[in-house]
Amino acid sequence: MPRTHACLGAVAALALVCVLVAGSASRVAAQGADIEAQWREMFKREAAPPPAPPGNPLTADKIALGARLFADVRLSGNGRRSCASCHRPEQGFTDGRRRARGLSGESLRRNTQALWNLAWSKHYFWDGRAPSLEAQVRMPVEAADEMGGDWTTILRRLEADVGLVAQFRAAFATEPPISQATVVAGLATYVRSLVAPPTRFDAWVEGDGKALRPAEVRGFRLFTGKAACVLCHVGWRFTDDRFHDIGLPGRDAGRGAVPGGTPGLMAFKTPGLRELARTAPYMHDGSLPTLAAVLAHYAGGFVARPALATNINRELRLGPRERSDLIAFLRTLSREPGPARVQRAGPD
Repeated sequence: MPRTHACLGAVAALALVCVLVAGSASRVAAQGADIEAQWREMFKREAAPPPAPPGNPLTADKIALGARLFADVRLSGNGRRSCASCHRPEQGFTDGRRRARGLSGESLRRNTQALWNLAWSKHYFWDGRAPSLEAQVRMPVEAADEMGGDWTTILRRLEADVGLVAQFRAAFATEPPISQATVVAGLATYVRSLVAPPTRFDAWVEGDGKALRPAEVRGFRLFTGKAACVLCHVGWRFTDDRFHDIGLPGRDAGRGAVPGGTPGLMAFKTPGLRELARTAPYMHDGSLPTLAAVLAHYAGGFVARPALATNINRELRLGPRERSDLIAFLRTLSREPGPARVQRAGPD
């Protein structure tokens, strides 16, 4: 099964969960080793470098330029805010807030999303309104309540920096070297290069049986079995790249208000789970402050409306040890505590 195809991964995940649910206890035990081997294969990391569109290939010069632009306050209207102001590398490219803070100081509608592994996605933002990273990075720069940037002013500021002009020339063979298109391409390339670092979980799925503790292995079995989290959080990025109504309260229309979405369906994109220990609070509205709160939501805490995603088990209940084991497993998807490091993947 190609690891890059989230839809095929979700189908395979559903098939394996059905085996676990439909079989008797003895039958499941007999098939357990084989099923777990299949799960491990499904969660192995993508070996290929991040994909990029033909018109904006990854290069080392472009990644370095994009990293500089990502932290450059000259892209904002007031000259005091950069992309990194909300997407902080040391916090998993989030800001730790329930909802992002706008230029006025007031909270915006949604939680700041992490930026890991987006090169493999097809839709961007919680509601999927951007069809590419190039489209995505432009929107916050221009949004009046986010960065409030004006391209005429932005380009004038950047062109006055002789060193930056030289860096643009190294990255792009265009005239002029600094333009709206090259700024956007540089930013998109940097974000595309952000790949979550390997963790103990990756060592375990590659065959190191001692990489995970017993509680973490039990949590993985719950994740792929009884809790069926894998029906949405599938593959090495732990996302099906689809949109679901998971029963959160509120009036945000999400995907239902975006062209291509189903009107009235309050669905939001399944986030990847890599580095999730650093990206609290959770959900599109930031309403769940901890992983324990997330589990409580899925174990009976959701709003059981008709549009609720069919992947959600309406009857799921988890005991204290099961919750502890699941959280222990989920934490293995983040690198161990220590100095923050940004993992970037460039061209070979």
